[in-house]
Amino acid sequence: MLEVDACIKRFRDYVIQQSKSNLSKSGHNNTKGLYNSIDGEIVTEKGFTIVGFKMDDYGMFVDKGIKGKTSSNRAPNSPFKFGTGSGKKGGLTQGIDKWVKQKGIQFRQKDGKGVKGQFLSYKQTSFLIRRAIWNKGIKPSLFFTKPFEAGYKKYIDVDLMKAFSHDVETMVDYNLKDIK
Repeated sequence: MLEVDACIKRFRDYVIQQSKSNLSKSGHNNTKGLYNSIDGEIVTEKGFTIVGFKMDDYGMFVDKGIKGKTSSNRAPNSPFKFGTGSGKKGGLTQGIDKWVKQKGIQFRQKDGKGVKGQFLSYKQTSFLIRRAIWNKGIKPSLFFTKPFEAGYKKYIDVDLMKAFSHDVETMVDYNLKDIK
């Protein structure tokens, strides 16, 4: 099944390459941790082939988005929601604290008349960003979902059937030669 195996490898490689590209283009590649964690594996056992993809756990949240505690407008179709108690404790805090410092983001203080020149600390800025994310959620990026669906249509729905029929023809031709 040479053609089938090659088709499945092209599907895996396409999904990985496009997912990494989407992360970079969308600005979700701050530390390259998620980018470097994206990988795929092909396992063949007892005549069945399975393609599996893996990435850091938070990649699911970046891809699907997260509904906020008070609003689900940003990610209405996401299976994830802040405030359910099922997530890692302090994960959002650590991630945003680190991100704010890496990017050098500091908000300015406001008074009743507008913005003053005094900067808030990284910790204060991080708190304001975390509170907004917690309440409003995170918009889905679909960095993995879109390439997976496009790759499935291209390589599995169309090319795999062609590859399978080619491999069957090759096996039949080979077996017929053995009979003669």
